[in-house]
Amino acid sequence: MAKSFEPGEPIWCAGCGHFGVQNAVVAALAKLEIPSHETLIISGIGCSGTLQNNVSAYGYHALHGRLLPTATGAHLANRDLTVIASGGDGDGYAIGMGHLVHAFRRNPSFVYVLMNNGTYGLTKGQDSPTAEESADGEEAGLDGIALGVSLQTTTFLARGYSGNPAQLVELMIAALKHSRERRGFSFLEVLSPCVTYNDTYSNWSGRILNVDDDLNYDRGSRIEAFKKISLARETKKILTGLIFESEGAAYSTVSPPALMDVNIKQHLSDYQNLLERFVV
Repeated sequence: MAKSFEPGEPIWCAGCGHFGVQNAVVAALAKLEIPSHETLIISGIGCSGTLQNNVSAYGYHALHGRLLPTATGAHLANRDLTVIASGGDGDGYAIGMGHLVHAFRRNPSFVYVLMNNGTYGLTKGQDSPTAEESADGEEAGLDGIALGVSLQTTTFLARGYSGNPAQLVELMIAALKHSRERRGFSFLEVLSPCVTYNDTYSNWSGRILNVDDDLNYDRGSRIEAFKKISLARETKKILTGLIFESEGAAYSTVSPPALMDVNIKQHLSDYQNLLERFVV
């Protein structure tokens, strides 16, 4: 029987930045001619977590903050799949932050799209770790790109903006190419405003510092990346574009022995037996 890959309808608020992310994912997959049955989108919890319902591909909804280990496992189990992890800033920079650090360290070859809106929109607008100023004014926002540059094992760091859809598509294509060529972990943060609880379109649009406009910028240099990050911070700008890309050892080039001896059919049979026992 043929497998259906009919996407669902988005449930986001009108004007949500996540629409731009979804359009970029769809456009990039089409541009690279990656078929639906070779694509797996694993989503986290939150408004961003519904992305995998809206794209013609396999989809899986991971536990809150456990998006990256789930995606790593899927990638290692089936190297032929194009794996895209997608989640929000609360999922990735709060409860899931420890996993992000180790994904940077391990450098597995899949894409992580992190939608940053500075708020927990699904639970009515609490500050997220990237909120530029907390409610009490005492906490500064976290910068995941700066964190990634500081680790010597990272190989792809980019930031897009839903307000610049053309660039966002190109960044998504670059991220997919990097991971599909087994070059490592492609981290793409997207500025994706929440029009209901943290409408930052006008604020962010006037503060973009796009490294892609600098023809002399060396995106293979960590030192250059740090300089740009520092410049953006000093001038209260937001750095976007392909900020860093290099070559490095990818975790996916290693064949984990534990996976080589797994009898998939036997485990599937055991799982089905459990379902028959406990599912009413």
